[in-house]
Amino acid sequence: MGRFRRFYGEHPLHLLALLGCFALAGAAVLALVPDPSAVTILIWFAAAVIGHDLVLYPLYALADRSLVLTRWVRRRVSSRAVLVPATNHVRLPAIGAALVGLIWLPTISGNGAPVLFFAAGLPPTVDYVSRWLLLTAALFLASAVVYAVRLGRAAVRERSSRP
Repeated sequence: MGRFRRFYGEHPLHLLALLGCFALAGAAVLALVPDPSAVTILIWFAAAVIGHDLVLYPLYALADRSLVLTRWVRRRVSSRAVLVPATNHVRLPAIGAALVGLIWLPTISGNGAPVLFFAAGLPPTVDYVSRWLLLTAALFLASAVVYAVRLGRAAVRERSSRP
């Protein structure tokens, strides 16, 4: 096991999972080959990969670096240690809001109103932008409550550990 780990760099189950993913992707490609819309799907997939790697990844990596940088600056300014880092309490609701916004973008933007009416029977008069904003606010509020509880528990722990 040690020789394999030194050679491959990971556990053998990682290799097995990776091979399973490649097999699933290969099966999906083979299922699309006879389909005339396969070229359109491949173009969409290539655009999604390029859009993510060249546009989205640098943007959210920059946002994440700014979160980590503020944490580093705070450590430099204050001699008191940070009890609970806030980084993940900002990351998680931001990622949730971004994913919901991305998945429901046609509906939120109003471009998918005919399809939504056909599929769900919902009228296009509903303001989905405000619902998405309320969901985003709820995600950030829930994260802030969890952060406040964690801060309170850490402060109590710190006070009880002092002599």
